[in-house]
Amino acid sequence: MSTPPEPPASALPRLNDAESRVPGVLRTAAAYAWRLIAVGVVVRVAFSVLGQFHRIAVAVFLGLVITAVLRPVAGLLARFVPRPLAVAAALIGGIVLVLGALALVGETVADQRTGLEKEFVAGIDRIERRLEEPPFRLPADAFDDLQSRIGKLLSDHRSTIISTAVSGASRLVEVLTVLALALFCAVFFTHSGEKQWQWLCDQLPDRARQQFAVGAGAAWRTFTGYTHGILLVAATNAVLVGIALFALGVPLAVPLALLEFMAAFIPLIGSPIALAVAAVVALASKGPLIALVVVALIVVIGQIEGHLLHPIVMSWAVRLHPVVVALAVVGGAVAAGVIGAVVAVPLVAVVWSVYQALRGGTGGPARGTAPAD
Repeated sequence: MSTPPEPPASALPRLNDAESRVPGVLRTAAAYAWRLIAVGVVVRVAFSVLGQFHRIAVAVFLGLVITAVLRPVAGLLARFVPRPLAVAAALIGGIVLVLGALALVGETVADQRTGLEKEFVAGIDRIERRLEEPPFRLPADAFDDLQSRIGKLLSDHRSTIISTAVSGASRLVEVLTVLALALFCAVFFTHSGEKQWQWLCDQLPDRARQQFAVGAGAAWRTFTGYTHGILLVAATNAVLVGIALFALGVPLAVPLALLEFMAAFIPLIGSPIALAVAAVVALASKGPLIALVVVALIVVIGQIEGHLLHPIVMSWAVRLHPVVVALAVVGGAVAAGVIGAVVAVPLVAVVWSVYQALRGGTGGPARGTAPAD
């Protein structure tokens, strides 16, 4: 097998005396460095622009999540009824399910309110007595002074608390607006996602359609796989937590199970935080022994989630190392709070799957099929 001919000396880049004294490794590192800086500047500008429209971005993200959940149901119903009716039935059924869960939580809290107040008062008294005993030996009037300080703090900052409540009401309006926009987007994504996708492909140059179709198809498969997988993991965790808390007699078992379901959408750190809240409730209502059992429950469910659920359910959709997941969650939380922590892992997974698909060179039809398929 013949080797390719060497390029002529005149075709090679010439280095002056100053450049020739710079090691080749350093020149290569510098070439990569300025390119990385340029990419970083572009990413920073992109995130700055998106930050000005973060509510729209969150609404579209939620719309895609709702679409990933409802589209299979709507597709199944569309075999028996017209497509618009199937989409409406799937959407209304999802809304009824969510509102039913919230109503169940509210009814549970309302039914247990009187008993909870007595249990929490008795539990706090037990904690105070234990802290007054060895080895803590706190003075008996420490908590009385603490209660008076809290009351004085609330009275001194009453105006701040009221303004915070007012701003919280305005934030609630923003949240409802984002949810309404997300539902609006989900309806059209579920009903006519193929037409919207086809229109987007038609706007691209012919030479870019194939790669775009490959990358977008991989992104949607990963996103839907992650959404279905995290829903299954969250539901499993919530059922396990609800059964365990109910068996231990911890109050608010249903609300705490729902909190666990919501917290599971933040990988690695969400479930421990929710179960820590359950441990505090168990400590105040049932004493330290039941609280220790709940802490042990944190460890057990963490092992089940990390070594059983995630490898089995999520490995086919998200192939990321736990270190990458942890860094993505922390980075997303630092950049955008709770929303960033929720969005970070699926975003990193989608980017990685697109890179893998494009690097593999697996092509598809030039016009592509809708990712929602």
